[in-house]
Amino acid sequence: MPALAPAEQRVANAVLADPGGVAAMTISELAEVASTSETTVIRFCKQIGVPGYPQLRLQLAAQSAQESVRPEVGGDIEPGDSLADVVSKVSFADERAVRETAQQVDVDALAKVVDAVAKAPRVDLYGFGASAFVAMDLQQKLHRIRRVAFAWNDVHVALPSAALLGDGDVAIGISHTGTTVEVVEALEEAAKHGATTVAVTNFPRSPLAKTADLVLTTAARETTYRSGAMSSRIAQLTVIDCLFIGVAQQVLPDARKALEETATSVRGHRLKGSE
Repeated sequence: MPALAPAEQRVANAVLADPGGVAAMTISELAEVASTSETTVIRFCKQIGVPGYPQLRLQLAAQSAQESVRPEVGGDIEPGDSLADVVSKVSFADERAVRETAQQVDVDALAKVVDAVAKAPRVDLYGFGASAFVAMDLQQKLHRIRRVAFAWNDVHVALPSAALLGDGDVAIGISHTGTTVEVVEALEEAAKHGATTVAVTNFPRSPLAKTADLVLTTAARETTYRSGAMSSRIAQLTVIDCLFIGVAQQVLPDARKALEETATSVRGHRLKGSE
């Protein structure tokens, strides 16, 4: 939605506020609700990748029918919700983020990222806030299969590191909104020096996505109490796990041997008798 024109954003807000209701509206009715024109509604449809308004209505109806199966957990978290309600709603949001991310991930783009990372002499990972933990997770996974990777969550370290990258290296910027200035700056710096740049973001038309050679998108929805910030992290980890497994497959059997060796190295730090 951040990439839409103001009038298109009004249409988007109307759709998000009542998907099932919009599915039953004519195009004229939706235009009136959004205080805009039928032309804008059609333009909105095309902006989000739907051929026309009839197709939008069909998709909204199907989505509403699917979510009506669990109406008690499909909504927003409210101040008066019980802890049991919170558990149900958070788990539902996380499950939906993983499912929808998997459904829309660009497998061709993912394959190109996997190939680039598998061959890269070095991989830089930039993430700040909640995305920093995702970057650190990927760094740890790549190190365990002998891939040289560094996760940076300080712009004063990320930028100098990006400046030292070159042809064949890979820089991956992780940002849910795609508007985190530090991540965009680091990716731009890496691009200047010839590195392959990758964006992991929820918004394919965001500044971060426009900076990158390759884009891997997530599908997490923001809700109150920033529970979207939680489900966005889960969605990012889904993409990261797919990327890691793809790289590991390309460097077998070395990856299997490295995983066994790293597991053995910490075995002495587990309580005796535990498996």
